[in-house]
Amino acid sequence: MKNVQINISIPENWKDELENIARIYSVKEESTLTYLDLMRRTAEL
Repeated sequence: MKNVQINISIPENWKDELENIARIYSVKEESTLTYLDLMRRTAEL
């Protein structure tokens, strides 16, 4: 698979919410996740 880099802008409050969700998932999965990890996972669906 070939990767392509893109740049996006999201509202700051979206980023804050994604960071909160990432913290919850980090605890649930017992590993450190960032909001970018969540965005990557979503893109893979």
